Amino acid sequence: MNKSPHLPVLLNEVVNSFKDIKSGYFVDCTLGYAGHSSEMLKKFPHIKHIGIDRDIEAINFSKEKLKDFKDRNTIYKGTFADTFPTLKEEPIVGVLADFGVSSLQLDKAERGFSFNSQVLDMRMDKDASLSAYDVVNSYSSEKLEYIFKNYGEIREYRELTNAIVEKRSIKPVTSALELSNIISKVIQRYGKINSSTLAFQAIRIEVNGELSQIESLLDSIEKKHYGGEIVTLITFHSLEDRLVKNRFTKWAKNCICDEMAFRCTCGNNHSMGKLLNKKPITATLEELKYNPRSRSAKLRSFCFN
Repeated sequence: MNKSPHLPVLLNEVVNSFKDIKSGYFVDCTLGYAGHSSEMLKKFPHIKHIGIDRDIEAINFSKEKLKDFKDRNTIYKGTFADTFPTLKEEPIVGVLADFGVSSLQLDKAERGFSFNSQVLDMRMDKDASLSAYDVVNSYSSEKLEYIFKNYGEIREYRELTNAIVEKRSIKPVTSALELSNIISKVIQRYGKINSSTLAFQAIRIEVNGELSQIESLLDSIEKKHYGGEIVTLITFHSLEDRLVKNRFTKWAKNCICDEMAFRCTCGNNHSMGKLLNKKPITATLEELKYNPRSRSAKLRSFCFN
């Protein structure tokens, strides 16, 4: 149980972003296998910890991993979008979310995230009703085109949709491997990036409602903040990063006048806090060597007034 099946990305950078954290509750919205949380509890003995995750496998592992901190630790099962707004503990002094898929979820064939899996699932919560099988085999052409275009940013979104619809008209697509083979005939592989990467990303986002989850969390943080708390969010693709960057920029703005206004009339004092890093922090060369999956991770931090 001591060895985590998932390497936490940007671990030192995460801990450093909370170096000025006050006494109170630190919320890890994506607990996973408690890599970030365990280090936070070790480094900052004055904080209490709340972990949120929708994956029961991750929760059971983390309960054991964090047993030495049981007097400072509470774990809730659920999505962070639904759970965070209901938290009664206060004050919340730190919020962390790592929006990446865990290595265990990617590597476990039965979870259906990997390109070679014999199942087609991709649910982060195994109790959820919608799966990748449902998306691939029952979504209309219009809905498939939408998610491939908007969530995968795939240029060949129409061609890919047509290929899937043609294949499923003969028999259902039942495995991630079969889906990957369909994709590879439509989308060319570029360098080391698998041709199925963006399509799988798009389907996964749809299955788990990932972008709406992030927006809901940002809304909740904005409404719930007490002042002085630090928020650190890690994204893994441009759609996620854009949501975080735009919201942090909004929170940091002093002037909220219309951009076309001749001069400021709002008082120029509406900033909710400050950006702790103007540009996103990315993995060091050292980390990239032992954890290649950190290559697309971007960390942004914000501190409320």
